[in-house]
Amino acid sequence: MNKTDRLLAIVLELQRNDVLRAEDLAAKFETSVRTIYRDIQALSEAGVTVIGAPGQGYSLMEGYFLPPVSFTVEEAVTLLIGTDFIEQRFDDYYGSKSRTSREKIEAILPEPVRDEAFRIRKSFRLFAAAEEVAKVQEKAYLEAIRRAILVEKKIRFRYSKRIAEVDGNRQSVRTVAPYGLVLFQGAWVLIAKCELRQDIRHFRLSRMRELTGLEDNFKLPADFHLDVYQPPDDRNIRVRIQVQADIADKVKEANNFYTETIEDHPEGLLVTFRVRQPEELLQSVLGWGSGVVVLEPESFRDRVRDEIEKMLKRY
Repeated sequence: MNKTDRLLAIVLELQRNDVLRAEDLAAKFETSVRTIYRDIQALSEAGVTVIGAPGQGYSLMEGYFLPPVSFTVEEAVTLLIGTDFIEQRFDDYYGSKSRTSREKIEAILPEPVRDEAFRIRKSFRLFAAAEEVAKVQEKAYLEAIRRAILVEKKIRFRYSKRIAEVDGNRQSVRTVAPYGLVLFQGAWVLIAKCELRQDIRHFRLSRMRELTGLEDNFKLPADFHLDVYQPPDDRNIRVRIQVQADIADKVKEANNFYTETIEDHPEGLLVTFRVRQPEELLQSVLGWGSGVVVLEPESFRDRVRDEIEKMLKRY
């Protein structure tokens, strides 16, 4: 093995192992310890961040990696669009990291690949949400929660439920152990162990107010894995509606989370939803107006009728 090949091989060995002694490397490459010393010196002079500890061995500085040899146009476009998405959807910390990552990716691309990637990228566009106060606040909460998850500290916030309690109250103060964050249908959702409910609950960041970090520690359960977590399906009530043909496309495009089946009929659509409580569909049904008729359950038909009567009184 010539010196150039051996130097590259040493870096690869150091990447695969936390610490290696000069004697280990000498045995691996069938050379002398003195030669390994010279090789490590050559790598250091070339800018490879090799750390040596007397009596322990050599290691690579944390974060060091070999740069990629090349990207295809498609790979470059994928990475650049990914940085755009991170900048828009994540908090300011990762937003800044996405911008510097984009600059580094563009810097290492060969000019023909960079030009072609730029041309293709111009045919895509990710629209950022309007920077309303709520969106700015949501990003700040995202960063605070992300940090709380990493250091395993509890948080407290005021939360507005979508559906009011029996007494009409929608507000509550929650203290939770944050387990993970999920981006679902364009909205950030916190998965957390709620002290009030003594169970895992889901909280939309857009409904949080007055979030504060606490000094109370928690331990993530050994059997909880966010990548495979599935919430219990307790949607046991079915709601069926008849949709007129002229607004069928609007109902389909709504892509309602609770939709179970959509059946085409000459007069329109027959849509079945599965919900925890029919109230979860009230705003959607009212928003579709007279083009929709609730078929069942009868109690929900009455609820829609009552709401329409209240609206008529206001007008």
